[in-house]
Amino acid sequence: MNHEEEAKRLFMQGYNCAQAVFCAFCDETGLDIDTAARMASSFGGGMGRLREVCGTVSGALLALGILRGYDDPADPQAKVAHYKLVQEYARRFREKNGTIVCRELLKDVPVTPGGVPEPRTPEFYARRPCLRLAGEAAAILDELLAETRTK
Repeated sequence: MNHEEEAKRLFMQGYNCAQAVFCAFCDETGLDIDTAARMASSFGGGMGRLREVCGTVSGALLALGILRGYDDPADPQAKVAHYKLVQEYARRFREKNGTIVCRELLKDVPVTPGGVPEPRTPEFYARRPCLRLAGEAAAILDELLAETRTK
């Protein structure tokens, strides 16, 4: 599956940025799309429209945790190894976009008050880099997964 295109397709269907990336990897994580969408739902708009960490990054890191995460709290080496993957993911995303922070990525997009997201109109998509970021976030994750598949 082309995860980059799938993330973009899901975003265009109305999934938030985190959901679009995380759900694009359902074929790898084994999750059904409804469960994956619920798991990632809080991270859209930089965590519930707070414009903190970009939702595309959060969605990718959720998938990275399932696919390359650790589960033994008594294994500090596994924790260190996983955190290195997270840091490498963030480095690559920053290299392409300058930051992983939503408010910095959307610095030219005015904040609408309240918790109600804007309607998905052609103007919405034209003002935001989110569609491109969803694709890039998925592509970066695919690269990282491919590099760590045999390790």
